[in-house]
Amino acid sequence: MKFMKIGTKPDTFYTEEATRTVISEVPSDLTIRINNICYLLHKIPLLPKCGLLQRLCSDSDESDIVTIDLHDIPGGEDAFELCAKFCYGITINLSAHNFVPALCAAKFLRMTESIEKGNFVLKLEAFFNSCILEGWKDSIVTLQTTIKLPEWSENLGIIRRCIDSIVEKILTPPAKVSWSYTYTRPGYIKKQHQSVPKDWWTEDLSDLDIDLFRCIITAVRSTYRLPPQLIGEALHVYACRWLPDTTKSRPPQSSASRTEESKEKSRRILEFIVSMIPADRDSVSIGFLLRLLSIANYLGVSPVTKTELVRRAGLQFEEATVGDMLFPSQLSSDQHFYDIDMVAAVIESYLVLWRRQAPASAENSHLLRSIRNTGKLIDSYLQVVARDVNMPISKLVSLAEALPDIARKDHDGLYKAINIYLKEHPDVSKADKKRLCRMLDCQKLSPEIRAHAVKNERLPLRTVVQVLFFEQESGSRATSHKPEVIVRGRQTQAAEEESNYKLQQEARRSRVPESSKRERQNRLEGNVVRGEKGEAESEKGKERRGEANSASKVVDPKKIVRRRSSRSEHQQWLEGDKGRER
Repeated sequence: MKFMKIGTKPDTFYTEEATRTVISEVPSDLTIRINNICYLLHKIPLLPKCGLLQRLCSDSDESDIVTIDLHDIPGGEDAFELCAKFCYGITINLSAHNFVPALCAAKFLRMTESIEKGNFVLKLEAFFNSCILEGWKDSIVTLQTTIKLPEWSENLGIIRRCIDSIVEKILTPPAKVSWSYTYTRPGYIKKQHQSVPKDWWTEDLSDLDIDLFRCIITAVRSTYRLPPQLIGEALHVYACRWLPDTTKSRPPQSSASRTEESKEKSRRILEFIVSMIPADRDSVSIGFLLRLLSIANYLGVSPVTKTELVRRAGLQFEEATVGDMLFPSQLSSDQHFYDIDMVAAVIESYLVLWRRQAPASAENSHLLRSIRNTGKLIDSYLQVVARDVNMPISKLVSLAEALPDIARKDHDGLYKAINIYLKEHPDVSKADKKRLCRMLDCQKLSPEIRAHAVKNERLPLRTVVQVLFFEQESGSRATSHKPEVIVRGRQTQAAEEESNYKLQQEARRSRVPESSKRERQNRLEGNVVRGEKGEAESEKGKERRGEANSASKVVDPKKIVRRRSSRSEHQQWLEGDKGRER
């Protein structure tokens, strides 16, 4: 930070109660009243330099004691005292912190060159041009101080010139940046980086008031010389500086630090940030968008802002991680910790876009990869929120069923989430257990998960029987089918064609009512259970679970009968053949 020293005399101002005066042998003949402060000064040093005071004292004699009220002087008593000390020749230090009120007060008092050569306004403007506008942090600090005197600063051109200086430096190539700046990113060590980071300017800019920050960002964007990612990073840094953190715990409902006034200020900041996010998809990260959405729920911003955040988050949802989605619920009525409704809203937005692209897009492999990645992400998220002891089963099921069938190549992740929920909620009813396990497709479970499910006492017997049935069926196919030679290239092509076909079918079925899906699921379960009806409908309760475990090793009696009948027919045919030979 640069400063300028003016004057050589020591400071002789002192205070007595609400009165400020100067140590002098000459009695005071000029009284200046500003708000609650009374200044006892002298005409001789002040009048030659202050055109306003000359005019106000023009009707009085030189020997008269004149009293003047200057309650409307910009900058108040502090700014006036700087001007008064300049008139007395007392040493003052000018810097970016006190320049704006000093210049406004000097202009108000008409301390210009037309009154006296080398007057205060001239020296202040020289300091502004040669020091403040040439510096990076000086320009920012000076611009920030204009919020206390916006009209004066605007009329004197201080705001415009500071903004122009700041924008010019932001657009400077990083290799030519020679001034000091603030950069405290985690993991960044300045000594290890020879070059200046591209976003070197974002942290210092975050010190500005929201209206001034808006002016800077608008001016920078209008040049079209910076990539959208840098604009997005500046918005990200500003949000971290001024918006509340909703990632750690649920904010208290009544907090002295979060008054309604501060909430309103945060709403303005959030709505501005959302409106300024560049349209480019990767201008900001999905984690940042989800954080803004969580803050929006806490602050209660306008529905338009929330809708825009949900839409933007849906566009990039497949890039998210589980950590990006873990936010506490902001509703006091929610007993559960995690805000699962926010994630559900973003998934719905993502699926609307995905289904819109699926029928017409030729890049089906990309869409399939996208929905599969999303399926894995949601199952991993469900495994985390399932540990919440207050998480309603309805929300868990609703989120799991929001994804289409094609989103899950296997149901291992979904099984793990269900198992965790049953473990953390031991008192869940049988009906709710069935409701949870009804989502599972036993055919999509890996052998390891099937082996675990067979021994899992938390699962309903119905589910265990289904697992056993498919386990036995897959084992029968493995032993009865002869080895076949498969051409790798044709198999891969067939798999891709099947995936693309399923993708298109899923898009066409996107509007199928939920009741139809339920009916198909019930029919599937009816077919599955019918194969093991003897064990599943037994009234011996939990004892049949053990029998079910051993049933996997028992051969179906019907198959035995069929095999025996086949062997007897074969024997008869052989005996008849032998008779003919005789």
